[in-house]
Amino acid sequence: MTDFPHVTKAVVPAAGLGTRFLPATKATPKEMLPIVDKPAIQYVVEEAVASGLSDVLMITGRSKRSIEDHFDRAYELEEALSAKGDRERLAQVRESSDLAAMHYVRQGDPRGLGHAVLCAAAHVGKEPFAVLLGDDLIDPRDPLLTRMIEVRERLGGSVVALMEVDPAQVSSYGCAAIEPTDADDVVRVTDLVEKPPVEEAPSRWIIIGRYVCAPEVFDVLRETPPGRGGEIQLTDALKVLAQRDAAGGGPVHGVLFRGSRYDTGNKLDYLRTVVQFALERDDLAAELVPWLRDFLAKYDEGA
Repeated sequence: MTDFPHVTKAVVPAAGLGTRFLPATKATPKEMLPIVDKPAIQYVVEEAVASGLSDVLMITGRSKRSIEDHFDRAYELEEALSAKGDRERLAQVRESSDLAAMHYVRQGDPRGLGHAVLCAAAHVGKEPFAVLLGDDLIDPRDPLLTRMIEVRERLGGSVVALMEVDPAQVSSYGCAAIEPTDADDVVRVTDLVEKPPVEEAPSRWIIIGRYVCAPEVFDVLRETPPGRGGEIQLTDALKVLAQRDAAGGGPVHGVLFRGSRYDTGNKLDYLRTVVQFALERDDLAAELVPWLRDFLAKYDEGA
């Protein structure tokens, strides 16, 4: 038994403009870009549900209505598929609307991840909650979020996901100073630095897009001044909580993740993700693999 409350709610920030994918994202949210035949945001919601989180709050913005439509019923489409007897596609269409209890709130003024999370305060209340960023897809075979929730419910406070990278990459992420615990995959976070210069990084362990936050983070975010680019950083609030004990909403622990992560936040990694997911599909791989081999052979000859 544990004295810490269970985590049941997930917050998914999805208010970004997606400028790196223009012009595709001029009218289509970046979260709706497909990974083969399923939008990236659905993989994120499925991960939350698989971890036992049945209540999902999406933080959206202007021009994001298609996200809400995707997780809603599409009665006309369902009727058309039903009339054709296309049960397979009918099940696929209904799957997204049956995943979880979906809620939405708009981030009217996009002022960073910390501000987006703060928009969830009224819905979350005084409960711990998970935050899942849509740019990071975690392989379903790697139960990262489930493990993070276990750590939160055993140790309290907040939990971040950490991944080791090459030193040259640390300046693109939030970076953690860490201390070992009695569990091989869990560390105590003593400090967090947002996008540090390589020579000032406290470690090679970066924060990736999964968090389990204590509700006290909301009070800290309300007092957190904007940082670089005028944005309120979640990292800055967690840095404050890392110095507190359980009575004040701390501490902060990290789960060391060594599984498969797909970064869809830039074009090259997005394309890699699509190819990798397609190659693991039984209905696609048999034809795609020979085509890829033939294409690469011709490409090498041309090079």
